[in-house]
Amino acid sequence: MEYYTSIIFRSVTVYLFIILAIRLFGKKELTQLSIIDLVFILLISNSVQNAMVGENTTLLGGLLAATSLFAANWILKNIIFKSHKISQLMQGNPIMLIYNGKIIKKHLEEAKISIEELEAAVREHGVTDIQQVNLAVLEIDGNISVLSNDFKRKTTKRRRTHKQLTPMN
Repeated sequence: MEYYTSIIFRSVTVYLFIILAIRLFGKKELTQLSIIDLVFILLISNSVQNAMVGENTTLLGGLLAATSLFAANWILKNIIFKSHKISQLMQGNPIMLIYNGKIIKKHLEEAKISIEELEAAVREHGVTDIQQVNLAVLEIDGNISVLSNDFKRKTTKRRRTHKQLTPMN
């Protein structure tokens, strides 16, 4: 029993270490993984496997490690949901990248986002020129939100169309 308790303890410790290390080394845009990021994550998971289960290669040892990781993840997500301070500590805050068509270079550097990556994100939102962007924000989940004048026009048109289609009672 003590051996299996050790697997749980080591698995949770490795889980928390990896989260802390990724957070400290500034990886914020995990939803937009590059090839380098994917290879890094695969190698990290392989390198810490033995630290979690040791020489135990049994099905029970693997399932116990996986279950403890799921439990630790569930607990951490609940703590983050309930505590704004812990959420900020673990996930960070949104970072404004563009305001009224002007790039905020200091924030790009802080987020480790290149101009090319920012331009690609803007194009993904259907905007051809950064000067047309009212606001671009790196969200805490790693996505880049982009609002532009074109978006406002499209939104306004949709709302008008929706009102026209709504039956009047």
